[in-house]
Amino acid sequence: TLFSALRALFLYIAYNPEDKGTVSPLAFVQKVRKENEIFYSPQQHQDAHEFMNFLLNKIVEDIESIEREQSREDCIHAKTFVHTLFEGVLTSETRCLTCENVSSRDESFLDLSIDIEQNSSVTACLRSFSASETLCQRNKFFCDACCGLQEAEKRMKIKKLPNVLALHLKRFKQEDSGKYVKLAYRVAFPFELRLFNTVDDAEDPDRLYELFAIVVHIGAGPHHGHYISIIKSRGTWLQFDDNTVEPIKESDISKYFGESNSGSGYVLFYQAV
Repeated sequence: TLFSALRALFLYIAYNPEDKGTVSPLAFVQKVRKENEIFYSPQQHQDAHEFMNFLLNKIVEDIESIEREQSREDCIHAKTFVHTLFEGVLTSETRCLTCENVSSRDESFLDLSIDIEQNSSVTACLRSFSASETLCQRNKFFCDACCGLQEAEKRMKIKKLPNVLALHLKRFKQEDSGKYVKLAYRVAFPFELRLFNTVDDAEDPDRLYELFAIVVHIGAGPHHGHYISIIKSRGTWLQFDDNTVEPIKESDISKYFGESNSGSGYVLFYQAV
């Protein structure tokens, strides 16, 4: 399975601490290409966020399949380690502007995709993500209490905070002409983050998150470029660029906010302190 191929990589690193240099992920990459034709061509560039979603969901699928075989049950309800790490719950609240009745719908997530603006911050983007939206005219809401279409106010809130918050900054968009472009906007991201857009009865709503990993896209457009990762390990920030790993000063991380040749922060990982 894809999960066992990834596991083998981590086991090799864990059990061979004396080894120096790099470990080739060739067997894992080959398995990815077999599992998903999107990633088959080495010449084509792929999206890191799409790959992350594919990988996490495939790992869940593989683990559940193994558990089904072992228990011979049709349905497995146990959460996987992927859920324990990344899963949160969003609630969509809709308030009818005629009768004030509020209806809500829950939806789980492994990462949050947020729209970005020029010269903004992650905090401001999260505020926009949870801003109220008025449903009117053609977008009226069917209110069960009123038994008809009504104007309503809708907003997204976080009901359950994840242990690891993966934030995807939506840097690639399709213009009205159909052309895809990259938004190299400068979006500042803090080293510490608190989520304010939680529901009133959320558990531990003041939970503090600490930035520990960044996926950076380098390149002018969505169809080409290069990804690097910046990860905090044992108190030191390290930059991973293919098989080159170098320490990086914390003060230099701001150059990855965007609008520079260095690249733009694309996926941010925060862990609960």
